[in-house]
Amino acid sequence: MFQKGERVVCGSKGVCVVEEITTLDIAGVDKKREYYILKPLYLSSSTVYIPVDTAEGSMRKVLAHEEAESLIRQIPEIPLITIANDKLLEQEYKNCLKACNCQELIRIIKTIYLRKRAREEAGRKETAVDARYFRIAEDQLYGELAVALDMSRENVESYINTSLQSV
Repeated sequence: MFQKGERVVCGSKGVCVVEEITTLDIAGVDKKREYYILKPLYLSSSTVYIPVDTAEGSMRKVLAHEEAESLIRQIPEIPLITIANDKLLEQEYKNCLKACNCQELIRIIKTIYLRKRAREEAGRKETAVDARYFRIAEDQLYGELAVALDMSRENVESYINTSLQSV
């Protein structure tokens, strides 16, 4: 069970703060069922309601500082997505996002980064699908790493690059 004030990762909403754990007084909702009321850190106008009894599959704790540092050191070893068919590749991007796992986000980022470079070298543009999933994966990964490492989201990419150069 998560506690009020705790920072959690909640699916596509990214890092959220548990604002309240309570029942809801809304028509059509079981008045005895408890919900986590979450406020996304980077989508301040949103509120997320997750039933406490089903939260295990859709919420997790934010990485600890040491876990974030370890993850960054592992980036070179995290494998790429090796699907050539663009339709199947998009489905794999979706599967990686659904996993709500930082290593899967890194797989997306690394794969798309290299695909983009190869396309540019061939005189072609990045695909719209790749651009969309790259942005989503970066937003989710950098948001969580910013919280775990206690830094601004804007500084995460350069921090990763600097960390990898010293490895």
